[in-house]
Amino acid sequence: MNTSFEGKTETGTDVWLTPPYIIEALGEFDLDPSSPIHRHWNTAKKHYTIIDDGLKQEWSGRVWCNPPYGRQAQKWIKRCADHGDALLFIFARTETRMFFDHIWDKADGLLFLKGRIRFYTDQGIEKDQNAGAPSVLVAYGDQNAEILRDCNLEGKFIDLRLMR
Repeated sequence: MNTSFEGKTETGTDVWLTPPYIIEALGEFDLDPSSPIHRHWNTAKKHYTIIDDGLKQEWSGRVWCNPPYGRQAQKWIKRCADHGDALLFIFARTETRMFFDHIWDKADGLLFLKGRIRFYTDQGIEKDQNAGAPSVLVAYGDQNAEILRDCNLEGKFIDLRLMR
């Protein structure tokens, strides 16, 4: 369904819409706190956009988060970890400080997606080029880890609960 963010990133791109098949495979979400203003499909029952500043809003229920990429991502990742009931969609930069600070020891599961996905434009059209980096879905909460494990998305699931 849609992505996360409307606003300039380090790449200069305004909107990176999540491919609809990813949302469809993961079930229903209560909140998308980093939704674009103009979306072509819903990712959750409730959406916050850049106008609402989803980081300043109250979060409740099961959260879908495709955050702004770049330096802002760490704030969103921390918020997902603190919320504890979220699925996060980010680049698989497993060596970064934010991955060590907010994912390796706090998340419950990871699904490294096979290949590089193609995001959608703000017109709802699949981009010509792939994302340029591998992506990972990060589960916070047992239910979200089980959903990642059992979904039909191609990739490799890692159950981080088994490593604690």
